[in-house]
Amino acid sequence: MTTPGPRPRLDRVDALRGVAIAWMAGFHLCFDLNHLGFWVPRQAFTHDPFWTGQRTAIVSLFLFCAGLAQAIALHQGQTWPRFWKRWAQIAGCAVLVSAGSAWMFPRSWIFFGVLHGIAVMLVIARVAAPLRSGLWLLGAGALALPVLGAHPMFDAPALQWLGLATRKPVTEDYVPLLPWLGVMLWGLAAGQMLLARGGGAMAGPVPRAASPLALLGRWSLSFYMLHQPLFIGALMLYKAVR
Repeated sequence: MTTPGPRPRLDRVDALRGVAIAWMAGFHLCFDLNHLGFWVPRQAFTHDPFWTGQRTAIVSLFLFCAGLAQAIALHQGQTWPRFWKRWAQIAGCAVLVSAGSAWMFPRSWIFFGVLHGIAVMLVIARVAAPLRSGLWLLGAGALALPVLGAHPMFDAPALQWLGLATRKPVTEDYVPLLPWLGVMLWGLAAGQMLLARGGGAMAGPVPRAASPLALLGRWSLSFYMLHQPLFIGALMLYKAVR
């Protein structure tokens, strides 16, 4: 018997994820500059459409790429034990994000941010993957449900993670199950469709200029966990020295 070799990377998907990571890093750096008083006049990150629109686009790209990656993993024969190993890494990082945000922002700590959402959505996407073309309809339903099914009873803290609350909770990052599950399901459906056609649209080479983005996309979780402590630490040190 021979040991199977490493699964090939799909550079175009990595590069697309790298775009999301780089965009996110730029957004967070701007947020940190604003939060620490370097930006005058101060920016309204929670209200200004210029910033809220970017956040929506960044999270959408992240979750769509997560759906694509899940389609690729299933196509390459990912087993449940391997899935749970990766899931545990994401869930563990989500716990660390909650702990760190509770220290930095005790009144608005992150109880269900992007990593928390991805951890829950990946399990649902994995189970729903056999639906294939039906994922488009299921995703559309997930996107529409917060508009059609929001109710005050979901404003309770224990239910806010579902995304059916009538008002946004006070938190630094909020990526509830709905409507964002719809974006991941559409990414999964798009990945399955492209793989059924040979996968060339995802597996082809990227331009040399985009190679750093592909490398960044391969290490997205590590970069996500490290970039904010480094940004905030460097800015606080600069502010103290100045």
